[in-house]
Amino acid sequence: MACGCRPSAAGRWRRSPTSRCGPATCGLSPTPSPELTSPRLIKSHLPYRFPPSDLHNGDSKVIYMARNPKDLVVSYYQFHRSLRTMSYRGTFQEFCRRFMNDKLGYGSWFEHVQEFWEHRMDSNVLFLKYEDMHRDLVTMVEQLARFLGVSCDKAQLEALTEHCHQLVDQCCNAEALPVGRGRVGLWKDIFTVSMNEKFDLVYKQKMGKCDLTFDFYL
Repeated sequence: MACGCRPSAAGRWRRSPTSRCGPATCGLSPTPSPELTSPRLIKSHLPYRFPPSDLHNGDSKVIYMARNPKDLVVSYYQFHRSLRTMSYRGTFQEFCRRFMNDKLGYGSWFEHVQEFWEHRMDSNVLFLKYEDMHRDLVTMVEQLARFLGVSCDKAQLEALTEHCHQLVDQCCNAEALPVGRGRVGLWKDIFTVSMNEKFDLVYKQKMGKCDLTFDFYL
């Protein structure tokens, strides 16, 4: 099975036993990875068109997690600043402008999310939204279990949901993550009025023909 997302959103690629790809630093490698037993799980940020044919012909299952782009760009900015290897020292305004102009790593978020959205009805694709996880985690866990063909009783479901709640709370409140990178509505703490207006304009231009919608606050 395989899964994908944009950086700072969340994603997993889990492969079928016949898959010929293995994990790599920046995505998927074309070489076999025999040390991974089935079922195999790989996280990736690659666009839909790049992974191996197993993903497109249905031999692998795909879980895609999308996050509203305003929260995502703030979290992505903080992620860049936290890594020595990236050493980004520009302002958030500059970073956001690069995001809107498709000038960051992994290319255009707008194209990335729309590619997967177009395949949301494929039998091997499950398209999820980060905000829905915060709104109703139980339903999302049940949805994942059905998609993966995993059976669990009520007690197991409750235990799993509680564990996931703890992970979500850690992402939202941990001191190690600046201003709670996992919160929904994070963007309101850093966007100026003019930035928000510009972002809305670009979003409308690039997503206007797509029926995908996001919750920007809960």
